[in-house]
Amino acid sequence: MKTLMAFIKKEWMEQIRSSRLMILGLLFLAFGIMNPAIAKITPWIMEMLAESMEEAGLAVLEVKVDAMTSWTQFYKNVPMALIAFVLMQSNVFTKEYQSGTLILALTKGLERYKVVLAKIIVLIGTWTAGYWLCYGVTYAYNAYFWDNSIASHLGIAAVFWWLTGVWTICLMILFSVMGSSNSTVLLGTGGIFFTVYLLSLIPKLKEYMPTQLMDGMNLLMKATEPGEYTKSLIVAGLTMMVCFIISIPLFNKRRL
Repeated sequence: MKTLMAFIKKEWMEQIRSSRLMILGLLFLAFGIMNPAIAKITPWIMEMLAESMEEAGLAVLEVKVDAMTSWTQFYKNVPMALIAFVLMQSNVFTKEYQSGTLILALTKGLERYKVVLAKIIVLIGTWTAGYWLCYGVTYAYNAYFWDNSIASHLGIAAVFWWLTGVWTICLMILFSVMGSSNSTVLLGTGGIFFTVYLLSLIPKLKEYMPTQLMDGMNLLMKATEPGEYTKSLIVAGLTMMVCFIISIPLFNKRRL
């Protein structure tokens, strides 16, 4: 247990020294502020465009802005935050393959499965902190300017999207132990994610696809109920377990 905690501490320090933690923190904070800010200035933007649109024969109606407008921006922006997270963290294994730093830790008695476990813990911890920072800032501004009670299942929808990020991290870990370059990790993770997303467009398969968990706005607008996501949650949970279980023997067999 001491070796695991020591390696987790080493990973956290690496996140800090490389400035990834600071950059991601600022990015998630910026997205959190941007969501209500865009909603707040939307009427002003439409007012500025009204004259030119009227000249083109288009009538501009009064734009009503509320908390739902801001939450719509949240669910549009959080995928970009996840993409940025994956891009910045895709070298979590590959940089150590190239530098050979893992060999030193393993020769000191650190079991290989603890390396995989520590990196998963740190990545999920980083994603969790960033995601809920973004959510918390948006929630606070929405509560100040409008009323969050207009949205249904607000917390559940947020948890579902957070789980989408955890699922993506598990895919990233799997391809990190399989490949030796960032491009392999990004192509593998992105390829699986995109394939699952395309499959979710098929009505009969949608309820089984983990990417359905990103459909937070339908929950907020009561177009769907939390129970309708049960199969997606089960498939996502099983996928995460499989990724972790497969990653350990693959990493054990890997030559460093």
